[in-house]
Amino acid sequence: MHLGPDLLVLGALFVIAYVLGRLGKLIGLPAIPIYMVVGLLASPYTTWFPLSFGHGEYIELVAVFGLIMLLFNLGLEFDQDEFFGNAGKLLLSGGTYVAINMAAGIGFGFLVGWGTREALVIAGITATSSSAIVTKLLIELNRLANRETPMILGVTVIEDLFIAIYLAIVSVILSGETEVWPVVGKLAIAFLFLAAMFAVARWGGRLVSRVMRTRDVELFTILFFGLAVFFGGLGDILGVTDAIGAFMIGLVLGATRFRNRIEQIAIPLRDVFGAFFFLNFGLGLDPAQFPSVVGPVLLAVLMTVLLNIGAGQFVAWLNGLGPQAGINTTVILQNRGEFGLILATLALAAGLDERIQPFAGLYVLIMAVMGPILAVNSERIGRVILRTRPKPQAKPPRDPMADEAIALMEAATAGDADGVGTGARPTTATRPTAATVPSAPDRPFDAEPEAPADTETRPARDSEY
Repeated sequence: MHLGPDLLVLGALFVIAYVLGRLGKLIGLPAIPIYMVVGLLASPYTTWFPLSFGHGEYIELVAVFGLIMLLFNLGLEFDQDEFFGNAGKLLLSGGTYVAINMAAGIGFGFLVGWGTREALVIAGITATSSSAIVTKLLIELNRLANRETPMILGVTVIEDLFIAIYLAIVSVILSGETEVWPVVGKLAIAFLFLAAMFAVARWGGRLVSRVMRTRDVELFTILFFGLAVFFGGLGDILGVTDAIGAFMIGLVLGATRFRNRIEQIAIPLRDVFGAFFFLNFGLGLDPAQFPSVVGPVLLAVLMTVLLNIGAGQFVAWLNGLGPQAGINTTVILQNRGEFGLILATLALAAGLDERIQPFAGLYVLIMAVMGPILAVNSERIGRVILRTRPKPQAKPPRDPMADEAIALMEAATAGDADGVGTGARPTTATRPTAATVPSAPDRPFDAEPEAPADTETRPARDSEY
C-alpha cells in the first residue's frame, strides 16, 4: 500500500490551511470555517483541486480522533466549581438561553419539513454556541474583565451540560428503534452512564489523581489519550455515541489536580486532530447540494440572529446588566461551530435526509464567519444603536514601585555626574533588592523542581508562544 500520494495531498492542504488561516486572522476569523473551506476545495465532488485522496477512509479514522479530542477538551474545561457554586443563577441564565433557541429550532425544523428526527437535529444545530469560538473571542478581544463575561461563560457551561444530555437522547432516537421498551432501556443506560460519570467527576477526583500520577510526560500523554479513546468506544457501544463518552471522561479528568497539566498537552492534540475533523467534513460537502438548502440556511441564520438579540438582552437583564452588555452577549453567543457539525455527522451515519450535511456545513460557515466580525464591532454597533459616545480612555494608575525605580535611577544618574573624574561609583541603592522583585507564583504540586537561581536560562522565542 502506497500512502505517499495521500500524504502529499494532506500536507498540501494543511499548508493551504495555514496560509488562509494567516489571512483570516487579519479579519478575526476562527480556524473552523477555514478548515472546512480547505476540505471543500479538495472534495471529490469538485474539480477545484488537482490532487485527490486514494484512501479517504484513513482521513475518516483520524477525524474520529478529532471528534473525540474536541469533546474530551470540552469536558475537561467544564467548570464544576462554577456550576455547583452558582447553579441557580447559571441554570436560570443558561437554561433560558438554551430553551429559547431550542424551542424555536424545533419549530423551524418542522417548518422545513424534512422529518421529525431531522427537526430534532436541526434544533440542536441552531440552538447551541461554539464554546471554542466563544472562549477564543473573549480572550482575543480582551473582554475577560467585562461585566458580562462571567454570564457568557456561565451560559456556555450550561450549554456544555445540555450537549451531554442532548447527545444521549439523540443517539437513542437516531438508532431507529421504534419499540417503546427498548427505547426506554437505551435511555436508562444512557442516563445511568451519565450519572455514574458525573458522580466520579464530583467525588472521585482524588482516586483518579492517584491513577494519573506520573512524572513521565510521554506515559502521561499516552494514558489520558488512551482513556479518551477507550471511553469514546465505550460510549458508542452503550449507545450514547463516542462523542459523549469522550466528554464524560474529560469531565472526570478535569476534576483531578492534573487538569492544567492535561490541558497543556491536550489542547495542541485537539487543534491537530480537530483540523482533521473539520477538513474531513469539508471533504464530504457537495457544493451542488447548496442551492437546495440555501433558502432554509438563510432563514436559519436570520432566526438565530433575531433570537440571540432577544435572548442576549433578556439574559443580560436577568443578571442586572445594561443594553450594551446584552449586545456584547448577543454577538458572542451567536457563533456556531463544532457541535452542529458533530450532529450532522451523526445524522449522516444514521441515514437521515442527506440535505442535513450541506445545511449544517453552509449554516456553520456563515455563522462562524459572521459571528467574529460582529463581535469585533459590537461596541461600535452598540454606540450606533444606543446613540452613546465612546468612553474616554482613563489614564493608567501610577505604579508606586515604578516611581521608586525612576527616583533611584535619577539619583544614580546624578551621582555618576557628580563623581566624574573623582572615582565615585554608583551606590548600592540602584541595584534591585528582594523587596522590589515580585515573587514567582506558587509552583503546582506535580511540577518539576525549579532550576537554581544562578542557572543560565535560555531566552524565549516567539515561536514558543
